[in-house]
Amino acid sequence: MRARLALCGLVVLPAAVHAGDDPVTTSVTVAAKKPLVVKLPDKTVYDVSNMPRAENGTAQDVLQSTPEVSVTADGSIAVKGNSQVTVLVNGKPTAITSGAGDERALALQTMSGADIASIEVITNPSAAYNANGGAILNIVMKRNRKPGAHARWRASTSSQGLWNAGADGDLTRDRLSVHGSAALRHDGTLKIRQSAVDWHNPVSGQSGQTRQASEVFVHRVVASAALGADYVLSETDGLSLSARRNTRRSRPVFDVLNDNLTEAAETVYHRISNGPNEQSDHSASLSYNHQDSGAALKAMLQHSDTTGLIDKSYRDVFIAPLRATDYSRGTTRSARRLNQATLDWSRAGEHGQSGLGLDIQDKIDDLSNYQAAVDPLTGAETPDPNTTNGYTVDTRLGAAYLTQQIRQGKWEVLLGGRAELMRLQVHPAQRQMQTQHWRAFNPSLHLQYAYSEKTDVTLSYRRSLQMPDALDLSPYTTYVDAQNLSRGNPLLRPQRLSSLEISADTAGPQVSSNFGAFYRASSDTVTDARSFADNVLMTTRQNGGRARSAGVTGSLDWKPGGALSAGVDGGVYRVMLSTPDLAGMVRQSGLAAYGNVRAGYQLGSDKLALDAHVQSAGITPLGRYGASSSVNLSWQRQLSKTLSLTVNANDLFDGSKRSYRTHASTFRQAGYDHFVARRLYVGVTQKLE
Repeated sequence: MRARLALCGLVVLPAAVHAGDDPVTTSVTVAAKKPLVVKLPDKTVYDVSNMPRAENGTAQDVLQSTPEVSVTADGSIAVKGNSQVTVLVNGKPTAITSGAGDERALALQTMSGADIASIEVITNPSAAYNANGGAILNIVMKRNRKPGAHARWRASTSSQGLWNAGADGDLTRDRLSVHGSAALRHDGTLKIRQSAVDWHNPVSGQSGQTRQASEVFVHRVVASAALGADYVLSETDGLSLSARRNTRRSRPVFDVLNDNLTEAAETVYHRISNGPNEQSDHSASLSYNHQDSGAALKAMLQHSDTTGLIDKSYRDVFIAPLRATDYSRGTTRSARRLNQATLDWSRAGEHGQSGLGLDIQDKIDDLSNYQAAVDPLTGAETPDPNTTNGYTVDTRLGAAYLTQQIRQGKWEVLLGGRAELMRLQVHPAQRQMQTQHWRAFNPSLHLQYAYSEKTDVTLSYRRSLQMPDALDLSPYTTYVDAQNLSRGNPLLRPQRLSSLEISADTAGPQVSSNFGAFYRASSDTVTDARSFADNVLMTTRQNGGRARSAGVTGSLDWKPGGALSAGVDGGVYRVMLSTPDLAGMVRQSGLAAYGNVRAGYQLGSDKLALDAHVQSAGITPLGRYGASSSVNLSWQRQLSKTLSLTVNANDLFDGSKRSYRTHASTFRQAGYDHFVARRLYVGVTQKLE
């Protein structure tokens, strides 16, 4: 195992170069079969290029089927129980994946899984990465550089008018390699929600109850295209250029039944809206690679942007008491631009490898909200000054890092330090600009000891900051739905997080295993502050919380030889939260667990794969969430040398429903979200050589 790790340390040059960058090199012929799993001191790489579920699925499906990762139907991600997760694409952040939870979830739910080559799981990132406070999932896209021309097309269909089709190809001649892809998806999700709130206003003494129920099928049309080129300048130098575009649009008919009950009266009405909702994102990057005599240099410039429109216009149709229908016009527009320049250098020596790098980022978020009452007779609009607003958030980051890998006998050490300088500016449309600055030095340590030829013991530590999301920095009130408003906090500070993990890996001819323990802590934790008045729940964000979690994790993979393979991984951990509330700090603790099971069987032209997942109930600030599960089955048959048939059955037992409850000083809330993921896809893939 030590020899394998040493080889990986030399081949994946530079160690400081971010994962997935895949520098251009001269032609090399490798006869060995590519391993499905590669374990390195600071990350684990899972090859998903031939995963049956990926052929018809999305990036979210691929992540859900990846060991150590938990993904719920609504797109919430955790790595070994850690919900602070940064998603990278080809080793770099993008405007769309660096957004808030719902925005990132939508991107992953509409990204084709067939375009993904591997997933890199980084539980404790080294200083070479901008971890933004947590674990990292790096999605590495496919790029074929084999000589000649290659192409393939794929198509699949499901119920409710859902289908997708796509094609990709590459051409390599002499020094130039060109590759491209295009796809069109018609996908969607049935969303069922219910919520009940009992509220009390401590100032006025009023109390009441409000209930909300909705069921909507969100049908999306997603178009995507990508183009890239690699050019070998010399035996040591190369250039790479890539660009990608995605568009998404939907027009859901959203009908929410509201029942508001106070001591004075009861009001029942339907709030009906139908969009449209639109989103698009673009990215482009240019990189230069140099490799010579054990040294490697990579310089990259990258631009990405995303724009979105959510039309929140609605009409209120009253049932009790009967009265005229109310009309409202509302929109939320967002735009994010991310420019990044990175420089990574490393040199391999007799006893290890040195690395250093620079990372400069400039991210600008423009957000605006509009809400107005509409006169049904004249169409005249009267803007609501409380929920009509606009602001810009400008986040600038400059970072420099050093890493040093040392190999001595049975020991391997990866030391790192990352110095960061951050500036955050919030520009309200009609208020004074607010500016904050932070400096931080974040160390990292990965220590590995080869206990035997088959067993390694690894200790890792990382400290980092997590910047607040632009949506949380809004100085204004934003309309969410009939029951919810949100208000940001432009004075939010970064969360400070640290993580310590120890694990033991054992690799055998048929059985491999990993067992470990972790401890994570955060201070200045950003939490929700909720209050309820006038039948509306107001959610704001504030620092002041604390979070701790500690637990054990493990995995076991069995490959008896031949056609069968199986594996299981999971963890049990205790979470401790301290959350501010009106009456003071509320302290909670509770156990949580996750588990993943996978099995594969291949016989002749048939390949069968099963993956099952469960996430236990757990605590949230001032509340709890319920358990959820999913079981997925995939069958792939090779009809000919170039033609294959794939059938995916997702969430066989419809376990994606998740309940929640919150108990704050001014209200109690209980409900559930059910993002129905149960679906059957049938698809074909044709290769053209």
